[in-house]
Amino acid sequence: MPESRNSGDSQRNSEVVNIEEDEHHDEISYSQQTPDLPIPESQIIGLKRHDSLDIESAKIHSHHRHNDTKDWGMTLRLAFQSIGVVYGDIGTSPLYVYASTFSDGIKHEDDILGVLSIIFYTITLIPVIKYVLIVLHANDNGDGGTFALYSKLCRYAKVGLIPSEQAEDREVSNFRLELPAKNNAISSKLKKSLESSRFSKFSLLFIAMLGTCMVIGDGILTPSISVLSAVSGLKKATDTMTERVIVVVSVVILITLFVVQRFGTDKVGYSFAPIICVWFGLITVIGIYNFIKFDPSVAKAINPKYIIDYFKRNKKDAWISLGGTVLAITGTEAMFADLGHFSVKSIQISMGCVVYPALITSYSGQASWLRKHKDNVADTFYKSAPEVMYWLVFVMAVMAAIVASQAMISGTFSIIKQSLSLGCFPRVTVVHTSAEYEGQVFIPEMNYLLMIGCVLVTVTFRTTENIGHAYGIAVIFAETLTSFFMVVMMLVIWKTNLLLVVLYVLVISSTEYIYLSSVLYKFSEGGYLPFSFAVVLMFIMCTWNYVYRAKYNYELDNKVSQEVIKDVVSGSDISRIPGLAIFYSELVHGIPPIFKHYVDNVPALHSVLVFVSIKSLPISKVAPEERFLFRRVKPNELYVFRCVVRYGYMDVRNKKESFEKILIEHLADFIESNHEVSEAQHDLVVVENAWRAGVVHLVGEHEIVSRSGSSIGKRFVIDYVYHFVNKNSRQSESVFEIPHKRMLKVGMTYEL
Repeated sequence: MPESRNSGDSQRNSEVVNIEEDEHHDEISYSQQTPDLPIPESQIIGLKRHDSLDIESAKIHSHHRHNDTKDWGMTLRLAFQSIGVVYGDIGTSPLYVYASTFSDGIKHEDDILGVLSIIFYTITLIPVIKYVLIVLHANDNGDGGTFALYSKLCRYAKVGLIPSEQAEDREVSNFRLELPAKNNAISSKLKKSLESSRFSKFSLLFIAMLGTCMVIGDGILTPSISVLSAVSGLKKATDTMTERVIVVVSVVILITLFVVQRFGTDKVGYSFAPIICVWFGLITVIGIYNFIKFDPSVAKAINPKYIIDYFKRNKKDAWISLGGTVLAITGTEAMFADLGHFSVKSIQISMGCVVYPALITSYSGQASWLRKHKDNVADTFYKSAPEVMYWLVFVMAVMAAIVASQAMISGTFSIIKQSLSLGCFPRVTVVHTSAEYEGQVFIPEMNYLLMIGCVLVTVTFRTTENIGHAYGIAVIFAETLTSFFMVVMMLVIWKTNLLLVVLYVLVISSTEYIYLSSVLYKFSEGGYLPFSFAVVLMFIMCTWNYVYRAKYNYELDNKVSQEVIKDVVSGSDISRIPGLAIFYSELVHGIPPIFKHYVDNVPALHSVLVFVSIKSLPISKVAPEERFLFRRVKPNELYVFRCVVRYGYMDVRNKKESFEKILIEHLADFIESNHEVSEAQHDLVVVENAWRAGVVHLVGEHEIVSRSGSSIGKRFVIDYVYHFVNKNSRQSESVFEIPHKRMLKVGMTYEL
């Protein structure tokens, strides 16, 4: 049993929610936990009042973690780290943008100015104005990504598809949104429309999952094109360097990169930050050198007139070339997806002070060099570098390409963690790699799959030009989906002035759609690759989510009523044996049908029963003191309790304490705070005796099958696809590290 509480523990400001059971509906009342009652120590279950997240949360002084920190030292430290994790992708774009844009050569000298102007305004408009100044502020308690936006919408409007909402969820501190006080008729109408339309709810979830798939696609394509483009610089060193050798070297580097992921973003970020800082300094110096030496007049490209002239001269070819210039903003989505690793201020500082100036200088310098060397556009980056600096540039390019890969890998881990918690991704192992920053996670299964995907893409496509066709689609498609959510956010939650929303659509969204139309033109030349990834991933995610929701609704429709529980527990044909039994399920409202199935086959129950429901809230993090909700089934003599354990999509349990121990601690807190002293003393003794007699964990092992008469498609999805994915996923009991010697699996067939 946990050791007894000390006086310091007794003063902990912990809130236990008491939910009274009613025959027909749930009446909810809240009671703030009072200081420990003067019960003799021998009669109190020894409790140490903190749950599994306190060890890490104690290091974070707010629910928003380091994202709201006013410590400028911490902010600058995170800004430095973010350079090493977030900006490698966009930072290595100068390696291949001009070569990809002018794939057929430069036809007119002023075309260089037109493309430079497009690059300048694209970087200014998308990464800086859209993401740094607007999208980063749409974070969900410090976390970013498509699912963060979706979760925020689910909290404000009832657009979630799982009927597990409880009124007390809105009492969780992170659940509440800071909303503008003004009323807005458009916002109210749109909110009501979203809530009343099942099609809208499905569409929002589908778009969120599609955005996740595109980010995962980025996680495969980014390492491939970045490393391959950097290694291809070896061709300048020797004419004997073959394409095969370049591919082999690239594959070795990629495998090494994925192997070191297990050390965590925190360590990887500090290792890579100095490298990418040197890289940005290097491309800045080379850019300034070329700008001054060859043609300083390229500065006039700031005039958008050159964009218009470029399109007038080249017409359709200019539109097609946008598929190359869009590569200048690759990795932009990583700024938002990786936000949980850093903070808004840190990313804004690093972008404004380091990344943006370095990129503009580099592209301007290359444009100056191209004005004098139009025939060498295919190898612009390496040939524009001074000869004496070649090996330094090559080594730093390779190292920066590795950093570029890191940006999307860490972003992929973050967004998968979010979708996993919301029932949209099969169960995988999530490793929390930092005790200081809880947003930093590592997913071994996805790490290996990403590595295999990167190697296959590199070996199959072999050149950056071929991969670039696929890469552009993945990049811009993910950004257009983020823009869709931002428009909904601005209208529904922020209640932004309609004219500003229209301006956002006309300027930013329309630019993205123009780019999207261009990259789709080369769909058959490699553009199909990200869509192939997306189709496979969407099929798996939609299948998992469909069965997840169907299973929940089945349990809800077949839940055990309160009257049946009373009859079963107090029935003469049921034996009560010493001990404490914990039944696990995801059903929040009521007792799952597997309980009735269990007692029908085993006519014996333990002296204390606790039904535990694991619930994911559409928020990033649930504070430790708000995690557990308890309900007692009447009459009290039955000693039957229900508990809802709430987690956010970025919560990661640490393994220093068992879930069983924490649960019993909070159960005792609940008994103390909701009963008279004498009754609480008696109940605590009963619970302690039950604990000492032994704890058994009962976990449902559901066999999910399609209902008789189901369509061929439904049978295929449930009986084959879901069965295969579930069989190869992490088992549910491993999430809470239930001791196998005290675990009992109860099998039951669900016909959906």
